[in-house]
Amino acid sequence: MNRKQLQKLGVPPDCTLAAVQALSKAAEQGTGMGMKGKRARQLVVSVVEDPRAHENDPIWGEFARELIAQATPVRHEPISYRTWGEDIDAAAHVQMREACQIPNAVGAALMPDAHVGYGLPIGGVLGCENAVIPYAVGVDIACRMKLSVLDQPVDSLSKDFNRYKEAVEGGTRFGVGVEHKPAQSHEVMDRDWNVTRITREHKDRAWKQLGTSGSGNHFVDFGVLTLPQDDKQLGLRAGEYVALLSHSGSRGAGAAVCSTYSQIAQASLPRRYKEFGRLAWLDLDSEAGQEYWAAMNLMGEYAAANHAVIHRLVTHLLGAHIIAGVENHHNFAWKERHQGRELVVHRKGATPAGPGVLGVIPGTMADPAFVVRGLGNPQSLNSAAHGAGRRMSRKKANDMYRFNAVRKDLEQRGVHVLAAGSDEVPGVYKDIREVMAAQEDLVETVARFDPKIVKMCGDGSKAED
Repeated sequence: MNRKQLQKLGVPPDCTLAAVQALSKAAEQGTGMGMKGKRARQLVVSVVEDPRAHENDPIWGEFARELIAQATPVRHEPISYRTWGEDIDAAAHVQMREACQIPNAVGAALMPDAHVGYGLPIGGVLGCENAVIPYAVGVDIACRMKLSVLDQPVDSLSKDFNRYKEAVEGGTRFGVGVEHKPAQSHEVMDRDWNVTRITREHKDRAWKQLGTSGSGNHFVDFGVLTLPQDDKQLGLRAGEYVALLSHSGSRGAGAAVCSTYSQIAQASLPRRYKEFGRLAWLDLDSEAGQEYWAAMNLMGEYAAANHAVIHRLVTHLLGAHIIAGVENHHNFAWKERHQGRELVVHRKGATPAGPGVLGVIPGTMADPAFVVRGLGNPQSLNSAAHGAGRRMSRKKANDMYRFNAVRKDLEQRGVHVLAAGSDEVPGVYKDIREVMAAQEDLVETVARFDPKIVKMCGDGSKAED
């Protein structure tokens, strides 16, 4: 019997060698069982079904003991993690502590906007050695922020409201599975989409969705960027500017990559690690690990292109030009050096904040976003929050709020919401000012963006951040 045949009999991949050796030993000792045949299959199955009954058997004992070890849950001494902020639900800490018990985990941190996610909590940062966890990257691979500073006068936001409204409504599309018509062009579609079967099969879908914004907390906003002092890195003088801010990711193609490779990771986990579930990892030197890494990076390029197309279309319709900009991923894994070695740093709902690195941390449809510069704090693995962070579920939000009432209130405050759902109103989020105050040792604030015209998905569909 070969390894594939043994696995069909229920032998875990890590135990196939011991099974082969036991079968060989049986043949050598003249028991007549050999490496194949009905009797051999029956014996293998009997050991798989009740390994403790065979653990002292001179032929099958080692195989049985490996099966027992595989089935015995293993708990490694958890690594520690530091938390920024205090308004974090207990369930997020439970998920973080679980992640810190993964055998290849080396460093971890929890950001002040943290809340429960799938596997790793949103706002969780986890550094692993030679392993990547698809669900620690997230469903929306390379979910991203992009801010473009425009050459328009600030008073045009109110004077030419309809021009801005038409630009954002004509420049992108919102909703689960929505496509852009006509299909848009970008050089990312000339990349090698054959790096994995999943990316190859979803290339056409990705092309159709290029330039779309999706659902959930994704948005496209116009607002006022206030820069208190000249900034050489941004290339801007102090003052107020009109800016375009968007939040979206890799759409359906990214979700398919996450789903496929998380399933592969969970299926390949040894039995003793099965309880890690969605925290299942792929070794980077494995075929599946290399495939996921290639697919994830392609999704990163695609997400950046998605934003580029949105900003290109919206600014063209507006008749504006981009004079400066900032952008960053916040659902991704990077190879970085920390603690003197190379780690795979997962930032699930966390912003890269290495020394001098610019990023954007959004608030809500009524509260400011901030352009920040990283301070490179090693305790956070050079990371910061990615937004305000939810403080209640979507169901609770829909039960508590009525969107039309909130929209009227926001209009009185100078914020025009073109479309959104009650599950995304400001009250469902933490106070972004408190989040920023909790991470003053992670980033410094460079500029402030105040939303004035907001566009989100208004059909009630959701997506994981």
